[in-house]
Amino acid sequence: MTNKQPKHSGNQFFSSEPHGEFSRELTLFHVTMMGLGMMIGAGVFIGMGISIDKAGPGGVVLTFTFNGLLAIFTAMSFAELSSAIPRAGGVYNFARIGFGKPASFLAGWMEWFASSTAGAMYALVFSIYTLRFFDTLHWLDWMPISLERAEVILAVATALLFIYINYRGASETGKIGAIITVGQTIFVVCIGLVGLWTAIKDPVRLQNFDPFLPHGWTRLLMTMGFTYVAFEGYEVIAQAGDETIDPRRNLPKAMLLSVVIVTIIYILVAFATVVSVSPDHPDVGNQQVHEWIGGFKEKGFGEAISKLMPFGNLILTLAVIFSSTSALNATIYSATRASYALGRDKMLPSLFSRIHSRRKTPYGALLCTAAIVLITVTLLPTEDVASSASIMFLFLFFLANLCVIKIRRAMADELTYGFLMPLFPLFPILAIIFQILLAAWLIHMSLIAWIIAPIWVLSGTIIFFIYSRSRAARTEEDILIIEEDAHPRPSENKYPIMVALANPDRAASLVNCACRLGPERDAHFELIHMAIVPDQVALHDAQPYIRDGKDAISIAQQCLAEAPVSVSATIRYCRGIARGIVSAIREKKTRLLVLGWHGKPTSSLFTVGSTIDPIIEQSPCDIVVLKGIEQNYQYHKILVPIAGGPNSGLALQVAARLCESSEPDLITVLHVDTGRGAFSPRRFVDNLCEKHGIARNRFKIKVIYDKDPASTILNMSEDHDLVVLGTTQKAIFAPFSHESLPEEIARRCSRPVAMVKAGQGIRSWIKRWI
Repeated sequence: MTNKQPKHSGNQFFSSEPHGEFSRELTLFHVTMMGLGMMIGAGVFIGMGISIDKAGPGGVVLTFTFNGLLAIFTAMSFAELSSAIPRAGGVYNFARIGFGKPASFLAGWMEWFASSTAGAMYALVFSIYTLRFFDTLHWLDWMPISLERAEVILAVATALLFIYINYRGASETGKIGAIITVGQTIFVVCIGLVGLWTAIKDPVRLQNFDPFLPHGWTRLLMTMGFTYVAFEGYEVIAQAGDETIDPRRNLPKAMLLSVVIVTIIYILVAFATVVSVSPDHPDVGNQQVHEWIGGFKEKGFGEAISKLMPFGNLILTLAVIFSSTSALNATIYSATRASYALGRDKMLPSLFSRIHSRRKTPYGALLCTAAIVLITVTLLPTEDVASSASIMFLFLFFLANLCVIKIRRAMADELTYGFLMPLFPLFPILAIIFQILLAAWLIHMSLIAWIIAPIWVLSGTIIFFIYSRSRAARTEEDILIIEEDAHPRPSENKYPIMVALANPDRAASLVNCACRLGPERDAHFELIHMAIVPDQVALHDAQPYIRDGKDAISIAQQCLAEAPVSVSATIRYCRGIARGIVSAIREKKTRLLVLGWHGKPTSSLFTVGSTIDPIIEQSPCDIVVLKGIEQNYQYHKILVPIAGGPNSGLALQVAARLCESSEPDLITVLHVDTGRGAFSPRRFVDNLCEKHGIARNRFKIKVIYDKDPASTILNMSEDHDLVVLGTTQKAIFAPFSHESLPEEIARRCSRPVAMVKAGQGIRSWIKRWI
């Protein structure tokens, strides 16, 4: 395939119909504060005392350190995906591009519920801490209702206030959220700095860290699982893709900045909590300080900070108030954008996609989100529902890490990345492993949560298959069949061969070679062209861009007119040529794919090309990639370097079919022995010829001892008409940019080259999905 793929940004394409869109008003500061506001929530204050009780004084510091490191791993996945696909919806969009509509619907469905219920929890936390502080001042003695009922009423009022703020628009949401986040950050940082100053002024308090890990290292996984909810929030930034200024640059920066900043703050606050009380304080008595703090469980942080500095209770209350309201603002925003994305793509009713003409806010999605928040505040046990939200967030992070691997490998330079993580795919794999462990641990916190979460997921699955699947809008990530001839489907006795055509000048040479590679009779040729259309053009307006494809198919059909084969042709359009071809191969049960290569990689991410590499890795059928093949040229002297394996065997079969003459010794089988193995090329060729009924005298075996096989093969190729190479099998997670020996030879060779890969069955399925 020689046509260069267009850069695909993931932005919505333009159609002839006008559509509502968001205004871009959020700066790097606004979206960074949005992430911080979500993360510096009341959860960290509740979890601090419990972590000290379970893991000890050093354990609480290590808990937030390791959790911050784990959060950075996943934040890099979100940063990479958001820089390439800067649209509202977050994981919903990533899952749709990576794994299709069912996965994306469940991602959006879970994120909507998780963010909404988390918002309800923050509204209750705000209400509880505020009223408790007023109660200590005896300001509530006049109330005719109980404190618990007053907490619910204030929580509902608080939720309604922030729902209205989100209705006012993204600019107000970002600016008010930024102001609140700055306030909460100042209070929390003050606690950490006072702790540092106290330790410097009174070094004896450092004795509180002895013993550092009184219960051993194994308790860290427990405390990490419990407090990981404190790091949920950077994913909210992905929801602001449609409203952020310069999203490719600002979204990745905001995600990484927010995680780094919050990790440093948490470590400071954990340190301050441990050193807050002097070892000889009368309230501590004969206990160790960490035992005294841990004895208060979720209230331990408040008890410790009240002893750390004057007006400790006031400062702590203000910090919690700012934190909970900031997180409430961010979660309502996130839940609204997640449900808006479902409505935008018709996964949910049109109410969810309605945008206010003046406010530019998705008021329909906000209304439905408000219903979940208010119902949760008034009726549901928030502790168990919050645990359900945590499980779903971990599921989402797991899915996001899978998506970054799948999308990088399957789409690559179809996307324009603003950020690429280093050492790919190490960090997402590590994050996946630990997220599974932390999610499994949550069953010890709330059995009810493990009942609620599956019920919500099951209900979403039912809704998708009953309502969403048939109504979901086609997007630029989908494959669209533009034209397909009415030729009947070939019978199972036919040998299906697919020829991918792009350039009319090379159509005849590809088809002629394909004819030699297939059986003389009972072959069915599927001619396919993947049309390339600019991103700003809608799928159904692709007609003017398929002229080359029509010409190439017409030439190929003329070449096959006299052949004893059946022929059908298809022109398709999708944003990724490789994905479109792999999909067609599986749909039509193709056994052999023939396609061309221009000879130069199109990106530093690939060794062969952005189209060829994914096809080679993910296709289940045999593949022959042809470079420099000329029409009607006859190949008499063919070189086949081999080292064993299924691809070497297919290379010998392809060479035997492409060689014009049946005279002996015209096909040179070359094995370069580097001294690293005991491979016998003679035995390999003998077994192959016996198995496939090929005349043994057609092959001439040559063994050369050399430490530089590439140079040896390239020098030998100069005396031959064609070089046939079997590809090297790569590891499942090997990067495309790791060039193998056959790929290096194919790139450097001046002679025509045929690269072949034998079908791999289940391995190609794993490559396709993972």
